[in-house]
Amino acid sequence: MHILKSLGPAVARVSGIEAFRAGLGALIGLGLTGIFLLSPQIDMELGLYLVAPFGASSVLLFAVPNSPLAQPWSAIVGNTVAAIVGVAVCLTVSDPTLRIALAVGLAITATILCRAVHPPAGAVAMTAAMSPDAVTHLGFWFALTPIAMGTSALVVLAVIYARLTGRHYPFRQFDDLSKHGTDDRNPTERLGLSEDELTNILERYSQSFNLGVEDLARLIGAAELQAAAHSSGPLSAQDIMSRNLVTVGPGTSLGDIADLFRQHRFTSLPVIEADKTFLGVIFQMHLITQARSDAMRLDRGYGAALRRLLDREREKPIVAGDIMSVAGPRATTNTPIGALLPMMADGDTDAVPVIEYGKIVGIVTRTDLIAALARSAARTNQ
Repeated sequence: MHILKSLGPAVARVSGIEAFRAGLGALIGLGLTGIFLLSPQIDMELGLYLVAPFGASSVLLFAVPNSPLAQPWSAIVGNTVAAIVGVAVCLTVSDPTLRIALAVGLAITATILCRAVHPPAGAVAMTAAMSPDAVTHLGFWFALTPIAMGTSALVVLAVIYARLTGRHYPFRQFDDLSKHGTDDRNPTERLGLSEDELTNILERYSQSFNLGVEDLARLIGAAELQAAAHSSGPLSAQDIMSRNLVTVGPGTSLGDIADLFRQHRFTSLPVIEADKTFLGVIFQMHLITQARSDAMRLDRGYGAALRRLLDREREKPIVAGDIMSVAGPRATTNTPIGALLPMMADGDTDAVPVIEYGKIVGIVTRTDLIAALARSAARTNQ
C-alpha cells in the first residue's frame, strides 16, 4: 500500500481556473509566436521555425512561473547554451546514439555551470543532435534562431500574460523592494535569516533547482505564522472579535464618515443595511484616496481637497456606498486565528469582518489580534 501511495500525484491540487489560465497562456504564447515570428513549417534559409522544446518551455513559463527553472535567465540562456552545445556535438560526432547522449549530457553540465537550468534545454540539445541536416545548413545560427529568438518571444509574452492575469513573472528576487517601496522586507518575510543563509538551506537539502530564495522565505514566514497560531491555543474569531460595532449605512455621507473616524479613532467602518446585512468596509485610506484624486485634479493639498469634497456634497453627495471596499477578506465566528494572521500580517488589511448568514456579527481588528497573541504569550511565560 505504501508503494502504491508513492506512485500517486506529488503536485498539489490546483483549481480548474488556474489550469485553464496556464493552458490558455501556452496557447496564446505559442500561437502568437507561430503567427508573427516563427513558422510551424521548417525554414532552412533563415531558421525561423518552431521546435518541440518550445512546448516544454511553455509549460514552465505559463504553468509554474514562480519556479527558478522558469525565470528569463534560465529559459533564454539555458536554451541558447544547450543549442550551442548541441550544434557543436552534432558537427563533431558522427555516431547518432553517442551524439544525442553526449549533447544532452554536456548541455546539462553547461547550463548548471551557467546557473541557467531549464529542463527543455535538454530537448533543445537533443533536437540539434537529431537534426544533422538542419545543423549542417544553419550551423551555430540555430542557437540564435529559432532557439534564442523563439525563447525570448515566449518569455516576453509570459511577462505580459502574467501581468494581465494577476501573476508575478519574472518572480521577484530577494533583494527587491517591499510592496511599500522601502528596503525593509515584507513583515511575513522578516525571518532573521540572510539571503546567504537561505541559499545554504536550499543547497543543504538539494532544493536549489526547485525553490528560489524568495519562495523559501515565504514558506518559512507562513510556517512561523501557523506556529504562532498554534501557540495561541484553539482561539477563533468569536473569541477575540469586537461585537459592539459602530457601523454606517450605504447612504451615509462622507462628512459623517469622517466625523466617526475622528471621534472613535477607528481605521475601518463596516457598511451594513438596516437588517445588518454586510455590504462592505470603509478604511481611512479610502478617504485619503478620494482626497488625493481630487488634489491631483485641482493641484491642491490633501487638506484642501478633502474640504472641497465635503463642501461638494451639497451638489453631488459622496456616500459610503461609493467608496466602500467589497472585495476584502472575511471570516466566520469559527475562523481560527491561524487563518486570521496571514490576512493582516502584511498591512493590507486592518480589520476583518465576521459574517454569519450574510450579516455582520463582529469585526476582528489588528489590535484585537495583537492583544490575543499578547495574552497567550503572557500565559505561556507564567
